[in-house]
Amino acid sequence: MLPAQQGYDRAITVFSPDGRLYQVEYAIETVRRGTVAVGIKCKEGIVIAVEEKPRKLQISETAQKIFQIDDHVGVAAAGYIPDARSQVDNARFFSQSNKMIYDEPVEVETIAKHLADQCQQYTQYAGVRPYGVALILGGVVNNTPQLYLTDPSGTYISYDAIAIGSGSDQVTDFLEKTYKEDLSLDDAATLASAGIYISSEDKEGTSHIRMACIKKDTGLYELVSDEQITKYANDAKTKYPYGQK
Repeated sequence: MLPAQQGYDRAITVFSPDGRLYQVEYAIETVRRGTVAVGIKCKEGIVIAVEEKPRKLQISETAQKIFQIDDHVGVAAAGYIPDARSQVDNARFFSQSNKMIYDEPVEVETIAKHLADQCQQYTQYAGVRPYGVALILGGVVNNTPQLYLTDPSGTYISYDAIAIGSGSDQVTDFLEKTYKEDLSLDDAATLASAGIYISSEDKEGTSHIRMACIKKDTGLYELVSDEQITKYANDAKTKYPYGQK
């Protein structure tokens, strides 16, 4: 550890002389060490996909990194997943409260801002630590797909396509080169599968891929079946050889 850093990473409320909050940077590093998660917005809705690495004897029927917030909103997480569960519970309560008060589906941006505000509060009060997780929130509101990213610093940003977690820089670079606004939902799912393969050490099979979508025509969150994921993965290997390097 550098001498100038000593002491400044022991409390969340202390800035270093060069204007950094080391505890927040450590939390962001936790996100970078998590397995990859991808979110893609297309003309037909939203696709979110994650890589999960179950152990040999683990029963992995339930996705651990994809969550449903409301009928029309889903979340993919990367980083410290117990923190993600806490934020998801918060988001679910907030979403239902909004429904009861305003009698309309909550905007994805409103949920993202609410979660980001809590993350920001955890960067300025003593006795707490930052959340060690980043979230990709996707949904369809008023027939409009919306995709947002939140991170431990309290930032929330809207994207057309984004990746978080291990290897996310490479995956995001891939998405920047291949993403098109007129993608169909199937094309977006194929692109998300390719993104997972880019980051993953496992270039074969689909047991490590979990995926969900929110279709524009129904506005409802749906988990993608294993059979469909296999189809998208095979299409990805054919269409995006870049993803197999």
